[in-house]
Amino acid sequence: MIRRVALYGAVGGVLIALLKVIEYKHFVNEYPSEIYGGLVALIFTALGIYFGLRWTRAKQVVVIREVPVPVRTDGPFVLNAERLKEIGLTPREHEILAHIAQGLSNREIGEKLFVSENTVKTHSSRLFEKMQVNRRVQAVQKGKEFGLIP
Repeated sequence: MIRRVALYGAVGGVLIALLKVIEYKHFVNEYPSEIYGGLVALIFTALGIYFGLRWTRAKQVVVIREVPVPVRTDGPFVLNAERLKEIGLTPREHEILAHIAQGLSNREIGEKLFVSENTVKTHSSRLFEKMQVNRRVQAVQKGKEFGLIP
């Protein structure tokens, strides 16, 4: 009984393999240009996607620069009033600079001072203009250098 099942299985397997070979030969002879054209298109598509992703990948450049900040150890902070007057900061702009130095966002500064976020943005932009800086970090750095904030 087991021999018959094995024999029928082996004969069936050989017949199926023979049919697949015949089907393959017929398929290749019938549609050769479509097959090769499809394979070439598939290869070029895969290569295009691979190189496109590789070449357009954003390259990260990390720049680390240490900036010396003068640390005063001679006593408590003393505001440099002459420099404050020289730069021309208003008391509100000076107050906003102090809040920026604390790391607060425009919204948080506005909530603390009871003004709108747009008002804080206006004061910040005027502050940046007067201090000749473009960013909050630069303003804080210059404020510390000039003795305007601790």
